[in-house]
Amino acid sequence: MTHKLRTALAGLGSAGLMLLSTAALAADPKPKIDAGDTAWMLTATALVLMMTVPGLALFYGGMVRKKNVLSTVMQSFAIACLVTVLWMVVGYSLAFTSGSAIIGGLSKVFLSGLELESIHDLAKTIPESVYLTFQLTFAIITPALIAGAFAERMKFSAMMWFMGIWSLVVYAPIAHWVWGGGFLGDWGVLDYAGGTVVHINAGVAGLVCAYVLGKRKGYGTENLAPHNLVLSVIGASLLWVGWFGFNAGSAVTAGGNAGMAMLVTQIAAAAAGLSWMFMEWVARGKPSVLGVISGAVAGLVAITPASGFVNPTGALLIGLVAGVVCYWGATGLKKAMGYDDSLDAFGVHGVGGFLGAIFTGVFAIEAIGGEGKKGLIDGNAAQVLTQLWGALVCMVWCAVATFVILKIVDALVGLRVTNEEEIEGLDINLHGETVH
Repeated sequence: MTHKLRTALAGLGSAGLMLLSTAALAADPKPKIDAGDTAWMLTATALVLMMTVPGLALFYGGMVRKKNVLSTVMQSFAIACLVTVLWMVVGYSLAFTSGSAIIGGLSKVFLSGLELESIHDLAKTIPESVYLTFQLTFAIITPALIAGAFAERMKFSAMMWFMGIWSLVVYAPIAHWVWGGGFLGDWGVLDYAGGTVVHINAGVAGLVCAYVLGKRKGYGTENLAPHNLVLSVIGASLLWVGWFGFNAGSAVTAGGNAGMAMLVTQIAAAAAGLSWMFMEWVARGKPSVLGVISGAVAGLVAITPASGFVNPTGALLIGLVAGVVCYWGATGLKKAMGYDDSLDAFGVHGVGGFLGAIFTGVFAIEAIGGEGKKGLIDGNAAQVLTQLWGALVCMVWCAVATFVILKIVDALVGLRVTNEEEIEGLDINLHGETVH
């Protein structure tokens, strides 16, 4: 055998081995965990948790009366603890494992089978432990937002029962419908970071709670003004910063998608803060601190479903409109409908979430969102209708289920504190503590 022939045979052998190796990899792909993506998602997860404790706790705590500040802060903290345990036991499995188009399965109950190198199909470059913790922070803040609607009048025991049941019966199924392989995702509903799953969900539940519990004592006749707006400003600031984890983290990568989501989040928050402030300035003669921070939060809410699909111009328009519409939601709409939503959970999160969901169908651009993910301005007017149907389905299920859960809890332990406890304050009566 000549040298040239031996060389040729060796080359063919090497090529064959390479082809076999390539075929084996194609048959059994093993996604590689990326250190950069993992580092970003660890950070994003911490940022979103910060949105609830201490962010939302301080934001809500500063807006109630002094006699109820500890009970209000306690709600956010206790919900974080309760939902964490429920998520570990069954919530994550119901939301993010294979099951039906309505609800996930039970394959991850107690997080069984979770290993160091486990990954989820929705996040193939980070450990599943990080992904499920990131999703846990969303499951925590959603029920915590509801508490703003019934602040200063619900029993702590009733709140714990309600939030525990609600997180499994309402939040987990809707998260599955939109993100976990359910029917709304199959319909093509776009919700990048929780406009439907988090904000519409929390806002509608808050509205139902406000109606079922009734108005606070002295509502409309007494001064129910916030006791410490400095706490609320600090809380709103923490929410704003944490929202970068909320929206940019939903890219689940440390790339251009996360960067664009962060940029549009900042623009929408700033635009809505200004538009709410100027609306109030015109209507009441003075711009208030509470107004500008509420406006910024409204902008953050409205951009959430759109944050991975729109460009900066779309974000600016969404923010400007959100500030105006949510100002109306927290003032004119609330007055017209006659409910006492203590801290405007529905006016900001329900109204802002619905607006953001619809505007996602208007301003989504395929060049940013990816193939097929485009809205009205990019030639897909049908996406607006898809967004509307998705929002309405979630609103109906949330409203009906929330009402039923409240009635069950009321029958078990009672929902509302006594008149005497409400007048004296929830801090001393429910927790035996006061703020000095």
